[in-house]
Amino acid sequence: MKIIRFISVFIFFLFSSSLIAEEIKSENYNTEFSVYTGTFDFSDDGKRATLVGVQHQNEDLNRDTFIGNLSPITGAMVTMDNASYFYTGIQAHYKLGALNLTPSFAPGYYNQGDGKDLGHALEFKSEVQLSLELPKESQLGFSYNHLSNASLGDKNPGANSYMLNFFKKF
Repeated sequence: MKIIRFISVFIFFLFSSSLIAEEIKSENYNTEFSVYTGTFDFSDDGKRATLVGVQHQNEDLNRDTFIGNLSPITGAMVTMDNASYFYTGIQAHYKLGALNLTPSFAPGYYNQGDGKDLGHALEFKSEVQLSLELPKESQLGFSYNHLSNASLGDKNPGANSYMLNFFKKF
């Protein structure tokens, strides 16, 4: 039930932000929101769960460096088992024609809820995304991530997830 409320509020926010953006008619798209869904820990039959999440990235804070264009990200995901992960980190962006390759790294707070015990509250998310640019400053993509506590806890089982992503710039 919490997941349905979360998705409903996010969809309302996404569409109302879109309407406001249309009213402004600005060509300066500097904020990117993404919504994603997929399978949390697909490699563990016992604790596999559906997940949904959101992520924010601000183009005004990006920097061109010798390893590519870097920018901060912040997001959250929740599983159907009420496990949650709140994170903030950094992503690199590589444009390959109409495709985008986006690796990222983000430490965050993990709460297992009724889901998988990952061994520690501090978990690190390593992710790679491949997305296709769509009209109207949107993208559709696929991503894979791995959560790990880097052996900070007594155990470090990790979790592998894959997601379908939709991105929209405002």
